[in-house]
Amino acid sequence: MRYVTYWKEQIMTRPTTLPDPTPRSARDHERPVRVLVMTGSTREGRFGPVPARWAAEHARLRDDIDVDVADLADLDLPTVMNDHGAHPALASLGGQLHAADAVVIVTPVYNRGYPASLKNAIDWFHDEWAATPIGFVSYGGRTGGIEAVEQLRTVFVELGTMTIRNVLTFPDYPDHFHDDGTPTAPDALAGAAAGFFDQLLWWARALRDAKAGHS
Repeated sequence: MRYVTYWKEQIMTRPTTLPDPTPRSARDHERPVRVLVMTGSTREGRFGPVPARWAAEHARLRDDIDVDVADLADLDLPTVMNDHGAHPALASLGGQLHAADAVVIVTPVYNRGYPASLKNAIDWFHDEWAATPIGFVSYGGRTGGIEAVEQLRTVFVELGTMTIRNVLTFPDYPDHFHDDGTPTAPDALAGAAAGFFDQLLWWARALRDAKAGHS
C-alpha cells in the first residue's frame, strides 16, 4: 500500500505498511465495502459535482466497493428543529449513513472553512457517524481547500469517526478538469485515487469487523 497525495499534476508517494485486518481466506470472500460519496456545497454554480462524480466513477471501477451518492443540494435538509416529525430528507440521508461502511466528503473552502450546508448535514446526526472512516476530496484556490479539511477533522473526532490521512486535493481546481468533467491528467488522478481508496477501505474493513464483533 502507498501513501498518495495529489498535488497539481504530480504524485508523491512513500511506502506505508498497514497490517491486514482479516485473514486472507476471510478477506477474499467478504462483501464489498459500501462507500457513500457526499457533495457538500449547495451554492448555485458550484464545482463540487465534478470531483464528486469523478470520485464515484473511479470507485465504481473497483469490485471491492459498492457506491452510494448523496448531494446536499438535492436533499434540502431543514435548518431548524421542529415538532412535525422526521423530515423526509433526514430519513433519507440517515439511512444512507447507517448503511455506509465509509464516507467520502467532497468540500470546497469558503473563507478558510467548510460550507454551512455541510455543517448542517453533519450536525443532524450522531450515532450514524460513529466508527465510520471518512475520506476527503477538497478543492479551492492555491491550497486546494485543505483548510476546510483540517476543520472537518476536529468535528469528526467529536463524533467518534476515523478520518484517513490521504486527501484528494484540487488546487486551482478548474485546471484539473475539462469542461465536460473529465480530468486533464487522468493517469495522475487515477494513481492518487487508488491510494486514497486503498487506505479508506482498509479502515472500513477494520472498523466493520470491530463493530460486528461487538454487535
